[in-house]
This record gives sequence, C-alpha cells and structure tokens, in this order.
Amino acid sequence: MRRRILDLNMLHTLVAIADAGSVTAAAERLAYTQSAVSMQLRRLEASLDVALHEPAGRKIRLTAEGQKLVGYARKMLVLNSEAVDDVQRRQVSGELSLGIPEDYAFLLTSVLSHFSQRYPAIQLQVICRSSVDLVKQVQDGDLDMAVVTRQVRSPGGEVIRREPLVWAVGATAQPSLADPIPLALYSPGADVFRDVAEASLASAGRSWRMAYSSQSMTGLLPVVVAGLAVVVVTRNMLTDQLRVIDERSGMPALQSVEIALHRSIGRPSEPASQLADLIRTHLASND
Repeated sequence: MRRRILDLNMLHTLVAIADAGSVTAAAERLAYTQSAVSMQLRRLEASLDVALHEPAGRKIRLTAEGQKLVGYARKMLVLNSEAVDDVQRRQVSGELSLGIPEDYAFLLTSVLSHFSQRYPAIQLQVICRSSVDLVKQVQDGDLDMAVVTRQVRSPGGEVIRREPLVWAVGATAQPSLADPIPLALYSPGADVFRDVAEASLASAGRSWRMAYSSQSMTGLLPVVVAGLAVVVVTRNMLTDQLRVIDERSGMPALQSVEIALHRSIGRPSEPASQLADLIRTHLASND
C-alpha cells in the first residue's frame, strides 16, 4: 500500500488554527480567506480519513488525533525551514530580543543553543525581568518577544504551556505549618504565584505571614532551604534543595499557571518567526 505524504501547507494551516483557536483568526494570521482555510482543513482530514476537529461555537476544538498531528506538524515545519536554509545556505543577519523571567530561563536552554547554531549571524539579546515588565516592553516595542507567566496584570499572548504549582520547603528543614504559615513570595506585582497562593489559602481559611519576598527564586531559595518559609514553585523549578509538601501536610491545592508567548505587533522577521516556532515546539513537547 502506497504511504500517504502529508502536505506541509495543510500542516501549516492546521498549526495556525491550533494557535489562533478559530478559522477566522487563522485566516487573518495566514492572510488567506476563511473558505481557503476551511478547505485546507477538510482536505487534510480527507487525506488521512480522520476527524481532526469538532465545532465548538465560533471556536474550533481539535480532537485527540488533531492535537497529536499538531505536535508532529510543528516539528516538520521547523525541519522544513532548516532544510531550506541549509540547502540555500542563507546567512540571515540582524538583531533579535527575547524576554524571559529568570526562573524560566532554564526552560529555553536547548532552544537558544539550537537557534544560535541555525542563525549564527543573528545577535540575540536575552532580557530577564518580571513577567509584568516584559509584557510592557513587548507592547512598547522594546522587545521582539517574551515568554512570561500569564496573569491578571499581563493578559493576552499565546498560551503555549500550563505549569502545575506546588508548595515546597527545604529538603532537610521546614518551618511549622501552623497558622500563620510563613511564606517566601515574590514581591507584590512581580508574579502570579503570589496571587495563586493567597487565593488558595484564603479559600481554605488559612492565615499566613510574609517571611521573605524577592523578585526571583534566587533571592527566595536561601530562606526556604534554611527551613524558615514555604515557597510556591512550578514542578520544573524544583531542585534537590527543595521538597514538595501537599494536602497530606495540611496545605491546600494550588491552581496551575499558564506560560504565554507575547510578540511585538507588526510583520515578524524570519528569525523571529523561527524562534517563536522553536519555543512553541520545545515547551509543548516537554509538558
């Protein structure tokens, strides 16, 4: 039986629909008509004989098969770009700026390494600040893009990952968990972690006190490791110096947070588009 060959243009359209959430928004992003986008989606489904989406009002909800194919499509599109660049031996140059909170920088280590190898002539500048500050810099045009924690103070952006939050204490020492619970939290306005922690404790009827505050985990860690406070972190931020505590310790469950990609308004450069694709693919594949 002849093996089916997937059409990259159709896959590109599928990814745009997944990212935009609707045919209308995808059409605007691709500069296609809505009918053209819908037709490509139907043709892709017909070529595979699989339903990739289901109606959800004005939105489109991908089926399990559709979500699975989007993951493959992202990788194939990145590989396609690599192949074209390599064969044509293009030397793309210029400047590109990326913002990311210090506590998330480790998530993009392989992305930044891969990008620098593909675009050695691009001068990439990475800025580490709070999510709120980074979103404002993107909106003001001072940054090309930023990967941030989505929150009330900085809504919008494209959600590319969801991170569960946990309570953590020092690996070998912890404070008393009796009220008021001593917390090490980010400074007011610095991140949504603080808001989630406050809401969770309030819902559980627990009281707490501020033991220490900082703009980053680097500042909070010594106090927590010493057993003087409880901290809120994502599971990816855990180190061998920290230990998770949960409902069995009397701590209430925490909501997950969303990591979003914000991009500056205007037609993006090719390197900016490639970096955004790499970030999406890497973070989505490491959930």
